[in-house]
Amino acid sequence: MGSSGFTIIIPAYNESDSIEKVVAEIKGLDGEYEIIVVDDGSVDGTYELAEKTGVKVLRHSCNKGYGASLKTGIKKAKYDQIVITDADGTYPIHEIPKLAGLMKKGFSMVVGARTGNDVAIPLFRRFPKWMLNKLANHLTGVKIPDINSGLRIMKKKDVLGFFNILPDGFSFTTTITLAMLTNDMQVQYVPINYYRRQGKSKIRPIYDTLNFIQLIIRTTLYFNPLKIFIPLSFLLVVIALLVLVGSWFIFEKVMDTTFGIIIMTAVVVMSIGMLADLIDKRMK
Repeated sequence: MGSSGFTIIIPAYNESDSIEKVVAEIKGLDGEYEIIVVDDGSVDGTYELAEKTGVKVLRHSCNKGYGASLKTGIKKAKYDQIVITDADGTYPIHEIPKLAGLMKKGFSMVVGARTGNDVAIPLFRRFPKWMLNKLANHLTGVKIPDINSGLRIMKKKDVLGFFNILPDGFSFTTTITLAMLTNDMQVQYVPINYYRRQGKSKIRPIYDTLNFIQLIIRTTLYFNPLKIFIPLSFLLVVIALLVLVGSWFIFEKVMDTTFGIIIMTAVVVMSIGMLADLIDKRMK
C-alpha cells in the first residue's frame, strides 16, 4: 500500500455485530498501516470487542457523533495518508489498495463511489441521496457520483486545514467533499460495491436529509457565495417581471411599487453576494 503508510480509521457506535470482522478484513491487507478504532460511547460491548483485536482503540465517554469520531482518529493518526471506513461491514475493504494507488497520482482525495454492480442502499434513502447529489453538483459545478461515501482516502494536512468547519455528525464526509471541490482540489472517484449493513442503521432519513441540504448550501456560501446569490437574484428579477406583466393582464393595473421593491431586493441580494465573494477571495 505504499512506503509512506496509512492510518485506517474506523468510527464505531454500537457495532458489536461487525467490528471484529471488519478489523480482521483490514488486517488481511498488505503494506504499512495502522488501524485506529474510535468507539463513540457504545453500550453494546463494541469497545471491548475492538480491544480484543489488538489494534489501537480510542474511546469517547459519551456519543459525540460520526464526525467527532473521525476527528479524534485523525488527530491521533501517525501517517499523513488517512483512510476512513465504516464498522458495519458495508464497504469492500479489499478496494482500499486500489484507492491508495490512485493517491500516488497526486489527488487530494480518492473516494469509493457507491455506484458498483452490487449496491444495497435502502429505497427510502435513494431519493434523498439523488437529490443531495444533484444540488451539490449544481452548487459546485462538478459531477459528484457520491457525495457522502464513508470509504475514502485523504491527506491529514488537507483535512486539518478544514477542521474548523467540519461537523461532528454524519455530514463530515459531505463537508470535506464540498470543501475540497470548491477550493479546486483534485478529487477522484472509484466505483465500488456497497453491501447490506450488519446491525441497525444510525441514519435518521428526514432529519439528516434536511441537515445535509442546509450543510451543502452553507458550505457553498462559505467557499463560493456567488453560486447561491446569483441564482437567487435572478429568481427575484423573474418574479418581479411576472408581477409586472401578471398585474396588467389580471388586474389591468401595473403593480409598479411591488415590482420596484422586488427589483431592489434583487439588487441588494446581488450586492451582498459580490461583497461576500470579495471577502472570501481576500481571505484566501
